[in-house]
Amino acid sequence: MRHLVNLCFALAVLLSPAVANAANPDPENTLVLELSTGTVMIKLRPDIAPKHVARVKQLAREGFYNGIIFHRVINGFMAQTGDPTGTGTGGSKYPDLPAEFTPTAYERGTIGAARSQSPNSANSQFFITFKHTPSLNGKYTVWGEVIQGMTNVDKVARGEPPSKPDKIVKAYVLADKK
Repeated sequence: MRHLVNLCFALAVLLSPAVANAANPDPENTLVLELSTGTVMIKLRPDIAPKHVARVKQLAREGFYNGIIFHRVINGFMAQTGDPTGTGTGGSKYPDLPAEFTPTAYERGTIGAARSQSPNSANSQFFITFKHTPSLNGKYTVWGEVIQGMTNVDKVARGEPPSKPDKIVKAYVLADKK
């Protein structure tokens, strides 16, 4: 019984920071996506990808992501968005970003910067992984993680492109919510 109590205490200590992060996110480093399927909150990771996080916040604050569809959604893999053309070939008016690769693991809800074959070609597109995807580790910049609303990402229509794509209705930095 004592071992069970100790185990429960250890789990509570380990899990409390994760629960606290979801319950009390840093408003300046939380991106909110209001999708056609529901709301998603993303913890931004400037500690591992400062240039990518700065770009995402800039684009969200400019309204760039509002109305953009999920143009590539592969069941059991990921949902990709952030292309204003909806084709997978577009980006913002800003220059591409240099890779900020880290050993951060791609787990369910990890946000990665989409890019072409060139490691330094990420711009505005990103993807959200549906499950543990170690094949992406160290090859795509991780800039965030879903902390709330992953079930709404799960509801996004599948396809390349989907016949009736879901979209980002509105994207904003939580600190800017009025």
